[in-house]
Amino acid sequence: MDALSKILDDIHMRGAEYLYTSGRNDWHFCLDTQGEFVFHIMMFGHAILHIDPQTASEAPAPQAIQGGDIVIIPSGKKHHVYGCSANAACVKPHDLYPEFNGHRNDPVLLGDRGQGQTLLLSIRCLLDVDMARPLLSALPVVMTIGNAMGTGAPPWLQIGLQFLALEAERSRPGRDTLLNRLVSMLMIECVRDHIEQLPEGSENWLTALRDPQLAPVLSAIHAAPEKPWTVADLASLACMSRSAFAERFSTTMGDTPLAYLAAHRLRLAAWHLRESQIYNNQQSIARIAEKVGYASETSFSQAFKRFYGASPSQYRKQNPEAS
Repeated sequence: MDALSKILDDIHMRGAEYLYTSGRNDWHFCLDTQGEFVFHIMMFGHAILHIDPQTASEAPAPQAIQGGDIVIIPSGKKHHVYGCSANAACVKPHDLYPEFNGHRNDPVLLGDRGQGQTLLLSIRCLLDVDMARPLLSALPVVMTIGNAMGTGAPPWLQIGLQFLALEAERSRPGRDTLLNRLVSMLMIECVRDHIEQLPEGSENWLTALRDPQLAPVLSAIHAAPEKPWTVADLASLACMSRSAFAERFSTTMGDTPLAYLAAHRLRLAAWHLRESQIYNNQQSIARIAEKVGYASETSFSQAFKRFYGASPSQYRKQNPEAS
């Protein structure tokens, strides 16, 4: 499995919920889903997207979106979407979050019966915030794919979006599983599109995913974190000398190879602790330590406490539910 696919697998996207919003004239909604992935697919019409500056230190300026565009808010920061009429921004925003209740087929109707109808398909998707933290930190507050349903978009993306819109209108067996898969596909395309647009020399660690020497290393780490990897092992995968590899990795990723490996192992261990608590299938600390590559429960517990500020057993008690 390639590095991006494995990294996206690790964030455990699930529980996609969607709804349609139909707006006319002076319409306005806000949505705050901190720690969730949010998509807005503009089926037709025009609108303005505005990230709430109080929830994002680097909130971009309001941007126009139109039919065929996909807008992604990776960490679910509070944002406003409103019509293009002169008064729409001043209208009291409708809180869209309570409208997500499983899957509703009838659209949320906003505004009045005037001209200029806009239709959006909005999707919120749960993810494991702790596992997703490195990815979310590397993505912008807002990502946009313009005219994703137009003739210039890849055919598979056009078909996928049409299929997604069609499934959202129906209630058929297996719909939830299918929608989760389609949303995952959409997320992959959005992240991939962002990576391709990163300039050469960018300090964003996602550039490593398009690096022919570093990508196999990340893929190996995420595929088998329990292996006793050494810098020499990883350098061999990159077909580089140890010193050249260590420098290249540290410069691109902002961390040494073994520090990156250790952080990933500990996040994975924390996920095991949370999941075993949820499903009442508590694995022993020693078993979790072994799963993530620690030969000793003691060394694992010490490393975990340094990273999370709590021992594994304390952490499990403090996190009875998944993030």
